[in-house]
Amino acid sequence: MSLPTTSRQYSLPQLGSFNNLVLKSVTLNPPKSHEVLVKTHAVSLQFRDLMISSGKYPYDIRPNVVPCSDMAGEIIAVGDEVKDWKKGDRVCANFFLDKLHAEKTEAIAATALGGVVDGVLTEYRTFPAHSLVGIPDHLSYEEASTLPCAALTAYNALLSGPDPLKGGDTVLVLGTGGVSIFALQFAVASGATVIATSSSDEKLKVAMKLGAKHVINYKATPEWDREVLKATNDLGVDHIIEVGGNSTLPQSMSALKIGGCINFVGGLGGAAPPADIVFWSIRKSLTIRGVHVGSVAQFKNMNRLLIANPEMTRPIIDKVFAFEEAKAAYGYLQSQAHVGKVVIKL
Repeated sequence: MSLPTTSRQYSLPQLGSFNNLVLKSVTLNPPKSHEVLVKTHAVSLQFRDLMISSGKYPYDIRPNVVPCSDMAGEIIAVGDEVKDWKKGDRVCANFFLDKLHAEKTEAIAATALGGVVDGVLTEYRTFPAHSLVGIPDHLSYEEASTLPCAALTAYNALLSGPDPLKGGDTVLVLGTGGVSIFALQFAVASGATVIATSSSDEKLKVAMKLGAKHVINYKATPEWDREVLKATNDLGVDHIIEVGGNSTLPQSMSALKIGGCINFVGGLGGAAPPADIVFWSIRKSLTIRGVHVGSVAQFKNMNRLLIANPEMTRPIIDKVFAFEEAKAAYGYLQSQAHVGKVVIKL
């Protein structure tokens, strides 16, 4: 069977809005000796994709970039020197194509999909063979597409840091977006107690179904850090999945246990006057850790957790859109009506 010679793909010829997405066909080259050609079956969206399309992403963006970083697909051809993969294998690509282990350099950072290099919102794409990770057998392509960024970020935050999560710890997850939901699931699967916050009681019901022991509506309870302390007998939590940024950092530091860790994974709350980080860092001997996705090695380790706990860690997908409905998918993500992930199916 001959290989495809063209691929339909989205690009952003102009930043400012996801409505600037353009779908067109481009020439597709066969894989080089060290590459693998993959047919994309599903792409999941990140808040990062909204930032990039709006022109608000704080890092470099390739002109006319093909957006999105998270995909799952099927290998349809391999280069002559590729030994570890074969036609028909189901794979995801790592967010950083060249981040194989813990090391991160500027050169590795420059291999982030959908930003400085073209992303995955395309029917076909070649990848370096070393950047791919196999998909657990029990997951669909749609489910697997949620793993490279949201799931791996949550895994890195809780289970790969200087003080990894252990059974009996308490974890606070802010919100019910992709990373937060995965963090909730991984924490429960690891034997931890989870406290979850949201502005929606309906979303908090989902969090409870997934195993959250305590839930807090932060709109109804603006001083939610006090509720966290109350739920932990004034001890505070061991780990926080911090998605708000400066706007929620003061309360996160208040809710943290002495010696605990705040894992920064986003800044959804926008800019705000920062808290006295120096004072609180000393007072609570806390660790503030920035988490920027993860490595191929961490991805493989995470998959072992998924395989060992298949139902408890199954990705939560809110809604699936067709490839031709990419703009609608972006719009739905922007509405923040979702719990878990928004996926585009090819």
